[in-house]
Amino acid sequence: MEFLDYAFMQRALIAAALVGVTAPAIGIYLVQRRQALMGDGIGHVALTGVGLGFLLQSNPVWVATAVSVAGAVAMELIRWYGKTRGDIALAMLFYGGMAGGVMLTSLAPNGSNANLETYLFGSITTVSPSDITTMCLLAGFVVLVTVGLRRQLFAVSQDEEFARVTGLPVRLLNLLVAVTAALTVTVAMRVVGLLLVSALMVIPVAAAQQVTRSFLVTFVSAIAIGVTVTLSGTVTSYYVDVPSGATIVLITIGLFVVLTALATPLARKRARKAAAERERCTLEVEVPTARGASEEVPA
Repeated sequence: MEFLDYAFMQRALIAAALVGVTAPAIGIYLVQRRQALMGDGIGHVALTGVGLGFLLQSNPVWVATAVSVAGAVAMELIRWYGKTRGDIALAMLFYGGMAGGVMLTSLAPNGSNANLETYLFGSITTVSPSDITTMCLLAGFVVLVTVGLRRQLFAVSQDEEFARVTGLPVRLLNLLVAVTAALTVTVAMRVVGLLLVSALMVIPVAAAQQVTRSFLVTFVSAIAIGVTVTLSGTVTSYYVDVPSGATIVLITIGLFVVLTALATPLARKRARKAAAERERCTLEVEVPTARGASEEVPA
């Protein structure tokens, strides 16, 4: 445990835990909405914010936050009104965001490929005290929304038409999900990088779904998996001297494979049990019916 003696590792573990909580917390709603790759798209847009931060010599995290929120809102507007050409508009937004980030970084006086790579692929050991403060503020908002409005967000994610009939502000909640996802991307970009952040939004949720059945249990399990893989990946990257972002994502995928292998026989056992129960209920219904029919036959 000597790594805890270093201040940079203490900050790295705090940042990893924050990402482990926030990414699955919003990711479960994206998975339910079948928008699993939304985090990847926001990451492309946020890259423009990073480049703009370098160009303006401002904090890239805050500038990326503003740009990614604007991009997330634009994605929702395109989803509402884009219709048949919505996918083309989204593709242009994603690719334009990445190209804009590279271009702005190259024009910035203090920008370089090395600086950009820390945001593209993550560099958890370079997280500063100011980064931790920013991440705590953004993560607090994400947790407040995803936990405090979990019933409303679940309803909208499952069936927008039903949620609208019940009186929920569907468009406002959809925008809130998009904005929260954008904030999560900026929280996670120093840990796993903008190109890998979507994996932490999706894979822990998919892994939890292999062994859980209810939404609440899946929600809690996904967060537990997220915290576990981010902390273990950070410690592993310290000892093995490998990139933290890639390590965390590969551990997450490995855990998904293990849980899937364990869940398959359990699912088959539940299916056989359910089939036997249905057969037993069918026999219980048929036997009284047959007896009643025999009693009605005249002597």
